Amino acid sequence: MKSLVRVTLFLCTLLICAESFAFTCRIATTPVNFGTYDVFSRFVLDSTGTVSVTCNNIEKKPMSIRVTLSAGNSGVFNPRELRSTSGPDRLSYYLFSDPSMTVVWGDGTGGSSYVSAVVTRDSTLTSLIYGRIPPGQNVSVGSYSDVLTATVLW
Repeated sequence: MKSLVRVTLFLCTLLICAESFAFTCRIATTPVNFGTYDVFSRFVLDSTGTVSVTCNNIEKKPMSIRVTLSAGNSGVFNPRELRSTSGPDRLSYYLFSDPSMTVVWGDGTGGSSYVSAVVTRDSTLTSLIYGRIPPGQNVSVGSYSDVLTATVLW
């Protein structure tokens, strides 16, 4: 009999607008939803989400931005932990900024990196979040989640 675990990673959005500057940005996310984790599978479980940043620069000058992701409830980036909603179990997972899944997306600390780009007036930066849950984790059936904060800095 298979044991299945339903996991979803929720990303909170943080709106950063500075009234004293002519440059403002808004950030939006779509969650990384891993779906069902099979504890007996020998294969990794991968999924993606997005972070989109839209900026408005009245002066139309290019501006460098950084997009960071918090460590979530576990407090570390490598690996992060999804927590069971009904018990003490934890499910390790990773978030990356590159499709080869080698660059851990965080805030630049603890072995993590952030996404940086140059944006102009009314440009939108959309970055994929690459998520992975390693196989072979012995956890109870149930729902697992984590909440992260995405931040744009300029």
